Amino acid sequence: MTDMNRRKDKRGASGSGALRERIRKAAEGLKDKSERAKNMSEETKMEQEQEAAQETQTPEADAAALAAELEKVKAQCDEYLDLAQRKQAEFANYRRRTEGIRQEAFDDGRRDAIDKLLPVVDNLERALSAAGEEESGLKAGVEMVLRQTKETFGKMGVEEIDPLGQPFDAELHNAVMQGSAEEGEPGTVCLVLQKGYKLGSRVIRHAMVKVVAG
Repeated sequence: MTDMNRRKDKRGASGSGALRERIRKAAEGLKDKSERAKNMSEETKMEQEQEAAQETQTPEADAAALAAELEKVKAQCDEYLDLAQRKQAEFANYRRRTEGIRQEAFDDGRRDAIDKLLPVVDNLERALSAAGEEESGLKAGVEMVLRQTKETFGKMGVEEIDPLGQPFDAELHNAVMQGSAEEGEPGTVCLVLQKGYKLGSRVIRHAMVKVVAG
């Protein structure tokens, strides 16, 4: 075989290999296109099915779905409303308790202050009693101080307990002496040794009294 023939055979073999390569690539390209077309077909089919399902939904089904959603929202609203009402009630109870405690503490402080002033009032009354009927500037001054003190007590709601001639009441009176039948009706107060005082329904100091035996 001559050199020319060998070169022709080589070119022929080379050309045949290139042709096979082109055929292989073309086949792969066709395969890829076929796969893409298949995938697109499946996606299109799914979209069409979804559209068909949406189109087949009836107004009754839509209404039922909306009603269910509405009931869910309403239940949540009721739950939140109930929680808010319970918190509001708890706060109202707390405020009432706090107000009650504050008022009680204020009343305790006021009663304590009044109790400490009562000996002063007692001494002013004793001073006037000792002065007798004689008028003087000192006596007038003591009377004015006593009157102003009692007016202040009245504005604060303080009341005297002066039970002379009244039936004995253990809630208001403290019996320290016993009187005879000649001093009054049995069971009544015949002498007040020391006035009592109360603030509202609370006794600050019981009246110290002498009670007729009965």
